[in-house]
Formats: sequence, C-alpha cells, structure tokens
Amino acid sequence: MTAIAPASVDASFRRYFRVWLTESIVVSAQNERAGTLIAMDAPPPHENCRPYVDVARLLVAAGVHAPSVLAVDLEQGFLLLSDLGTRTYLDVLDEATAPALYGDASAALVRWQLASRSGQLRLYDEVLLRGELDLFPEWYVARHLGVVLSPAHRAVLERAFRAILDNNLAQPRVFVHRDYHSRNLMVVEPNPGVLDFQDAVYGPVTYDLVSLLRDAYVDWDEEHQIDWAVRHWQKARAAGLPVGDDFGTFWRDFEWMGVQRQLKVLGIFARLFYRDGKDAYLKETPRVMGYLRAACARYRELMPLLRLLDEFAQRQPVAGYTF
Repeated sequence: MTAIAPASVDASFRRYFRVWLTESIVVSAQNERAGTLIAMDAPPPHENCRPYVDVARLLVAAGVHAPSVLAVDLEQGFLLLSDLGTRTYLDVLDEATAPALYGDASAALVRWQLASRSGQLRLYDEVLLRGELDLFPEWYVARHLGVVLSPAHRAVLERAFRAILDNNLAQPRVFVHRDYHSRNLMVVEPNPGVLDFQDAVYGPVTYDLVSLLRDAYVDWDEEHQIDWAVRHWQKARAAGLPVGDDFGTFWRDFEWMGVQRQLKVLGIFARLFYRDGKDAYLKETPRVMGYLRAACARYRELMPLLRLLDEFAQRQPVAGYTF
C-alpha cells in the first residue's frame, strides 16, 4: 500500500481509515472505488464487529449497496471493506438533488424491508425502545438542562412514553437500519451506498423513513416530508409491504415513531457531549426539538408532553446551547 489516512469518524468507538493500494483491484461486481479500501478499527472492549458482518450480508442479499466485507479479524476488531467513496447525501442535498436522492433511498429501503424475516435481527422490543426513551430524561433533561424531575414531571413522561410505545409496538415489523439518514447514505452507483448499519433490528415499519425524512442534520419543511412520505408509501404498498391502505394512518404512525426517535436522539446527543466529549452533535438539537414539538402539538395524547417541553425550555442548558 502507498498511504493510509483517516476516512471518517462517528458517534461510537469505531475508527475508519482509507487505504490506497499500489494497484487497482476489483473488489466486487459493484462500482466501488478502484485502488482504495476501508479499514475499520473497532476495539473489542467497546465494539463487536460480528453484527456489522452479519447485517452487511443481509443488505447485500436484499440488493442494497453496502460495503463488501473483504477480510475479518473479530478477535482484534478489524475489518477490511470496499470503499464507497467520500460523497455523502449530506454533502449534496439541496432542492434540486433531493427528489432523485430520496427516490433512490426510498427504493433501497423498500428492497431492504422486503427481505425482512423474523429471528434474523434483534427484536426492537419494548425493552429496547423504552431504554432509548429513558435517555431523554437522564441525559438531556437532567444532565444538559440541569432539571431535577419532580414526581409530577415523571408522571407526565411516563404517560407519554406509554402512549408512544403502544403505537410503536403495534406497527408491523420489518428490518430496520436504525440510522438511515444523510450522513450514512453515500452518493455512488448503484445509489445509495449504505453505511453504519451494525445496530440494525427487526421493528416498526416507519422507523427508517422517519430517520430519512426527519433527519437530525437536514431541514425540510413539512410539505416536502409529506410529499416524499406519500411517494414512499405508494411504492411500499405496491411492493406488498405492510404499510396499510390509508396514508393518514401511516403518517400518524410515522409521526409517533418520530417522537420516539427524536426523544432518543436528544438524549444521545447530550450523552455524546457530556460522557464522550464529542461536541459536534449538541448544535443539531434545536432541529430535532423542532420536529418533536411540532408532532406533539398535533396529537391530544402528547399535549402534556409538549407543555412539559415548554416548561423545560425556560431552563438554560448547562453547556450554553440554546434549547
């Protein structure tokens, strides 16, 4: 090899390096970058490479463009992968490019969900969904805002969490990438390339679409979100996926799934800052909070949660970031 350099970082302990080879090689039938590979370093005390390898195989079998796994050392936490390049969706998304890019992402998501089989991925069950919700009071409210939750606060959160979970758990289940958004989708041929899938689960059918259209890193107005969601729902319904015959019901499930994800993301972004010293995420919280507040305002059952968010909004965050 002639050179090696950092390729990317993420919110975990994993590190990625781009390796330039002395000669171009063909690593798969797909159009990946010739002459470079990606080396993943995932320290075993903190990360387990096995799920990455297993989910990569499921994605490829479903006809989704994921990196080819070329070499594996699970004991030491190293993988050698094909290189999907450097252009993320986040780099190129704008009003002109979004329709085609989201169309491609929707088509790939349909293929991924059509491949779903129970028992192949961890179940996105109540324990896991609830554990994610609990990140919000622990890390965002208590740690970031410095709020000591009263029994009344906790009662409001508990009732809201119960309603959210009841909706999420009632949705049909499919394969769920769990972070299907603009930083993990690459602009390649065939498009998109899909990264960061090691936490995939078997869970609610709307989850990945929420990740895509209510992205923590990209702003789109509701008109765009609904337009793209309708197009995806039509495509998924025609393919035989369990999205129902009424878009209104699908959209309600999408919004309630979004509330779960937004509460989780707010907690994760605060934890990344206070526990892990990663300061690149808290600045995205106003966008995520905007999604959350807008959804809560539309549903009677979530109005008490919205009032609680209004109360919390009066508190100055510990780190000085605006709510």
